[in-house]
Amino acid sequence: MNKKLMIVVGVIVAILALGLIKDAIVKVSVEKGVEIVTGLKMGMRSLNVGIFRTAVNIAGLKIYNPTGFKDRVMLDMPRIYVHYDLPAIFGGTVHLHKAYLDMKELVVVKNEKGELNLNSLKVVSAQKKGQVKKSEDRGPAGKAPNIKIDSLRLKIGKAIYKDYSKGGEPNVKEFNVNIDETYTNIDDLSALVGLIVVKALTDTSIAGLANFDVGSLKSSVSSTLAGAQQAAAQAAASVAKTEETVKQTTDALKNVLNSTFGGK
Repeated sequence: MNKKLMIVVGVIVAILALGLIKDAIVKVSVEKGVEIVTGLKMGMRSLNVGIFRTAVNIAGLKIYNPTGFKDRVMLDMPRIYVHYDLPAIFGGTVHLHKAYLDMKELVVVKNEKGELNLNSLKVVSAQKKGQVKKSEDRGPAGKAPNIKIDSLRLKIGKAIYKDYSKGGEPNVKEFNVNIDETYTNIDDLSALVGLIVVKALTDTSIAGLANFDVGSLKSSVSSTLAGAQQAAAQAAASVAKTEETVKQTTDALKNVLNSTFGGK
């Protein structure tokens, strides 16, 4: 093997090794960050961080229920994609230009003791105590990273309610939520968790069945919800502007044709 070929092979091996190392490091960081923000354990099937592209793909992310619940999974996200700002990360802020969360289902469970799994989420327990604050200020258990998400696309497929409190087989109800919305300027991970719960439950009867105060949680993430309204308004304005431009172009073309061909 000549010297040039050895160098090329060495570079390729180094890049592959770097890819494996950075994926492992980011995977541990994501798992720890989610645990700090939610208070619950999580796992994922795979994670890939681009070497030459500032993108992260996560497949099969699941947040698990605490002990005392028969159902293992609370939240199932088959796919997450983010496009990140590398210089900002070096500066101490996780800045995501774009994020895409594809959530298959949220499973709300009331166990045999009448305990609700949602109450184990940090944002919910803090809201109940009137102590909702930004996730980076959450005390000695760990510090969530500073974060800024310019644009978030959130898809939610289904919300499921399981009630074991009456004994025997659980009473199960499923609701097709089918949400696909965009939010802007998110700077608090706890608010993002609360937003996901609120949007999954709002158009279902789960909050009433589980005696869960979704209204108070909605108030605590109102600024994040306002971002969705702003994004929707901007999209509507853009569509209206495009339609007006098309109309003006069509009218101008008609005038040219009329003047050229005498209205024929």
